[in-house]
Amino acid sequence: MIAPNNGLKRLAKAGVVVIILLLLTWAVKEGWFEHLTDSNWVARFVKTNGLYGWGILLLAGGFFTAVGGPRQVIAFVFGFAIGGWQGALYSTLAALLGCAISFYVARLTFRSSLQRRFGRRLQKFENLVIRNTWLKVLMIRLLPVGSNLLTNLFAGATHVPARGFMVGSTIGYLPQMLIFSFAGAGLGLSDHIQLSISIVLFLVSSIIGAYLYRSRLQHQVDELITEDKETVK
Repeated sequence: MIAPNNGLKRLAKAGVVVIILLLLTWAVKEGWFEHLTDSNWVARFVKTNGLYGWGILLLAGGFFTAVGGPRQVIAFVFGFAIGGWQGALYSTLAALLGCAISFYVARLTFRSSLQRRFGRRLQKFENLVIRNTWLKVLMIRLLPVGSNLLTNLFAGATHVPARGFMVGSTIGYLPQMLIFSFAGAGLGLSDHIQLSISIVLFLVSSIIGAYLYRSRLQHQVDELITEDKETVK
């Protein structure tokens, strides 16, 4: 006999899956993923729909990154459409939403399946990230390697604390989002100043990433990245 609490948990998990699948189906049917890569369309949509448009774009951007869409594309498009600072902040929110979606989908629904499929690698990932979570996740996000989606799924399938993971992801996402958003804004406005800001931000981000990479955590992150590459293969 199934305990009532277990039955409710299973029902809740099933509900989460159904809602996410329905939203994804709606997004694909409406062509949102295709529209998100069109800077001119995004600019018109925001101008025409106001606050409602912002909400729709945030949701669509979140799902786009949750299924593996490159967050840099979102940052570039939003920067082109609404400006450097606004585009960076808004695309970071969208990337964080996508991160949370894939993280909690793995934790609430596919955790056991992922553990069966990637048991050894998940254990190694957890051992590396379980302590100083936000710092190690920050390093992973700053380095231009690895898979954003796999990192989210692996974290969700282990006991990695959600708060530390989200904090590290947010801080780690921001530099790249600023870089690509200002690049998009500079291209859209033919503004050399914003393009220069993008280049400076890229250099600063590279220096920070290199410093962290050469710190005492270098060996641990090397192992984590190697496991990520093997999984993608």
